[in-house]
Amino acid sequence: MADFDVEEVIAELALHEKVSLVSGIDMWHTYAVPRLGVPSIRMSDGPNGVRGTRFFNGIPAACLPCETALGATFDEELALELGKLLGQECKAKGAHILLGPTINIQRGPLGGRGFESFSEDPVLSGTLAARYCEGVKEEGIIPTPKHFVCNDQEHERMAVNSILTDRALREIYLLPFQIAMQSNPGALMTSYNMVNGTHASESFPLLQDILRKEWGFDGLVMSDWFGVYSVSQALNAGLDIEMPGMSKFRGAALSHAVSSNEVKEHVLDESVRKVLTAVKRSFASSGIPENAPELQRNTPETSALLRRAAAESVVLLKNEGDILPLAPTKKTLVIGPNANIAAYCGGGSASLPAYYTVTPLQGIKNKIGEDKVLFSQGAYGHRDLPLIGDRLRTAAGEVGYTFSVFAESLEENPNRKPVEVVQMTSSNAFLMDYANKNISGTLYYVTMEGIFTPEESGLYDFGLSVAGTGQLFVEDKLVIDNKTKQRGGTAFFGMGTVEERGSVELEAGKNYKVHIDFGTFPTSKLRQGSVVSFGAGGVRFGGCRHLEEKPAIEEAVAAAKAAAAEGTQVVVCVGLNSDWESEGYDRPDMDLPPNTDELVQRVLDVSPDAVIVVQSGTPVTLPWVKNAKALVQAWYGGNEGGNGIADVLFGDVNPSAKLPLTFPTTIEQNPSFLNYRSEGGRVLYGEDIYVGYRYFDKVKQQPLFAFGYGLSYTTFAFTNLKVDEPKAGVVTEQVLTLTVDVTNTGKRDGAEVVQLYVSPPAVNDTLSGIRRPVRELKAFKKVALKAGETKTVTIKANVAQSTSFWDEKREAWQSEAGTYKLTAEGTGADNKLDVPYTVAKTQYWTGLVKNPYA
Repeated sequence: MADFDVEEVIAELALHEKVSLVSGIDMWHTYAVPRLGVPSIRMSDGPNGVRGTRFFNGIPAACLPCETALGATFDEELALELGKLLGQECKAKGAHILLGPTINIQRGPLGGRGFESFSEDPVLSGTLAARYCEGVKEEGIIPTPKHFVCNDQEHERMAVNSILTDRALREIYLLPFQIAMQSNPGALMTSYNMVNGTHASESFPLLQDILRKEWGFDGLVMSDWFGVYSVSQALNAGLDIEMPGMSKFRGAALSHAVSSNEVKEHVLDESVRKVLTAVKRSFASSGIPENAPELQRNTPETSALLRRAAAESVVLLKNEGDILPLAPTKKTLVIGPNANIAAYCGGGSASLPAYYTVTPLQGIKNKIGEDKVLFSQGAYGHRDLPLIGDRLRTAAGEVGYTFSVFAESLEENPNRKPVEVVQMTSSNAFLMDYANKNISGTLYYVTMEGIFTPEESGLYDFGLSVAGTGQLFVEDKLVIDNKTKQRGGTAFFGMGTVEERGSVELEAGKNYKVHIDFGTFPTSKLRQGSVVSFGAGGVRFGGCRHLEEKPAIEEAVAAAKAAAAEGTQVVVCVGLNSDWESEGYDRPDMDLPPNTDELVQRVLDVSPDAVIVVQSGTPVTLPWVKNAKALVQAWYGGNEGGNGIADVLFGDVNPSAKLPLTFPTTIEQNPSFLNYRSEGGRVLYGEDIYVGYRYFDKVKQQPLFAFGYGLSYTTFAFTNLKVDEPKAGVVTEQVLTLTVDVTNTGKRDGAEVVQLYVSPPAVNDTLSGIRRPVRELKAFKKVALKAGETKTVTIKANVAQSTSFWDEKREAWQSEAGTYKLTAEGTGADNKLDVPYTVAKTQYWTGLVKNPYA
């Protein structure tokens, strides 16, 4: 089990072996040196589940709620538990390193990958990330916080130059990583983008001056996949391993760079040392053998934890007249595009095949019984047609379709035989990591074939998007031609086409053969020169019954009107899904999918007490919000999302989550509005440190829903706030301790989040004259309380982290002398207390601060 001496191995290694060790051998594995006892270790995505080694036809896994949902819990202990679960999932998938958590900052609502990060606030993000990492490490797995740093948009993400002040870089974007370092995660992933003119993966100031020297990080630094842009500069800056393999920059080119002294061999040795140390540590701590099989561990305990996490992430935004919780004894009409689909995760690297999923409709049926639940579609919410693979059957009657791989095209050899036939259930086949010994290179051909049996007669829409070329046939009739002419789109990380569609009239109960002929990425007619090629491309096909928009809305409105007259409860489920929020592209606007707003408003017109459930990873525009009496934000809830929503709607779980990011009324109200997306190869972080709630506080503008906001089915009151000031000393070692009595003043058991905000001295009362945010979150604590119960809650915070700003002249943090205001905020606009706190003298510092709970 990797019982080798790192220094002895380095002394024995040949140059070509050293060069091989600092890059991967494939998508997920490191290089092994068997003659010296050095095995290969495996990495896996992350951050909300462990996919294993396969994008293509992967092994199902536990899918956690998205990280924005976990941010909404404000629950460090839950983050620790979920980290442990991820560590256990890594063991099932044979993965020694988990590529997560993602702790980038949501500058604004449009980031395609925003759902993958915890919050707009660096302290909330960093604190939860540290606990997440600790949980992963408890299972002997190495976590990998990412993406270091300023990977906050998808537009031109590999080329964009993020231009920002040192103060914003330190106070907002680096701070979550700085806090996460308290957990000593063991690995870190760099981002694709440039930071002030230099790619992060080759930035000496970021990787050496800050990460290594100032923060003392001694772990492995890896690139994002295909996120290396140089031979010598990246290695000299301290990028230890290039992923994935085979290497673009670290083969013969690196050997030549070493032999010509562009890279000193001792510098290469240092990166080799980091790789070998990670290999040795991970084998010793995890017990995972080399090239372990990938397994499933779908246990009742896993389901219970995922259900609790899903429910505890749901934010109650409105509840006028105490409409919620709903009565489980009453009939319930469920309407909407997100009701009968499982929007369980966002798209891209965070996506994975789940053990199972639960839709909101099924969750409600599970809660109150199928006989009491009615359903009306109302509208569709998909951007691309729903995947159809699990609704097909093979010729043998098994669920799914056959995926037959050929080395030659049908035109080249009409009598060709497949080199492999795979049974698939997902009709999204990304071939980034597909391999077959009979296929050389990325050019090959695939035929997919299955039988579709519609439950209803009518017109059916089919859709096909490819990174390559493809044609879709129904009963051998060409329905979609995505081969002859092609239009560029966002599929497969920007490699692919838009979804082309075609329609066919089908009869209920009749079997129809559906097949697709596909050629891999080298056959593509697109010329998207800036796109990185992720393997051999991919193919995605979907389908569903055609829905006429106006009649479908009218039908749902009629059902809602009848339900209101009969006393039937109404729930409307709307939102986004992985089509709209995904790695590879940003959202064009904040809007819900077409026809959604009309559906919601029309239902509210006839059923004013309808409960609106919104699923999204980031804020959406809610033009009908004033007319809604009951509104919940439910995010992407993972495997158990539908059950978690039902638990909250029917009162089995009292909602306690708070918004981890600000919901503006419109996109124009967001502070990054004028400076989002790449223009001329750069993006200016013009809002500076005033991200999210810091901006709204500063300009005294009310957003739609504020950061930290969230209601409960009970009420709480704070009393007796006290602060124990630390003794004089080095500011990074000082810890202030607050206590506050929290009482559940309502009739239901519930949980309260105590949020500690720090407000600086008035700018005119300071020597620096530096303007600062009105208040900043510096700590938080969640506490469960029975009805009528009072508990004393203790919150600890490091003085340096709580009182400092980044002094650009001194290039150091400054904890400035003066009187600060400490505010404990909870549920309800009036539930807050404050107390003064005095910093006696100004101190400057760099590095990491003391963990206040250590």
